[in-house]
Amino acid sequence: MVKKEKGFTLIELMIVVAIIGILAAIAIPNFLRYQAKSKQSEAKTNLGGIYTSQVTYFSENDTYASALGSLDWAPEGTTRYHYSMIGASNTAWTAQATANIDTDATVDVWTINEDRDLDNPTNDVTS
Repeated sequence: MVKKEKGFTLIELMIVVAIIGILAAIAIPNFLRYQAKSKQSEAKTNLGGIYTSQVTYFSENDTYASALGSLDWAPEGTTRYHYSMIGASNTAWTAQATANIDTDATVDVWTINEDRDLDNPTNDVTS
């Protein structure tokens, strides 16, 4: 009587490993892109907080704050972005958030102004 051995052949195992490799090659870049996009939400949220603080500051002082230190605002927790005021006058202001969220040569830049125009002039995720 012939005894039948149970198990996988080397070819079958190599095919499974190849399929897993192909799936990983497709999934990992997409995962990294979505992860970087989720990091951008920090900038949007904190720039919205700066906008609210500037509106409050203007209602109390009839001018906009020229530095973040003048506002009653500070980011909570650990931040990936650096926040700054890049222009302010009695009638207008612009705040900026910058970070290199995926450690390449491109820096992610977000800005917001007195009209609450949120802009992403340099997108680190898509460049």
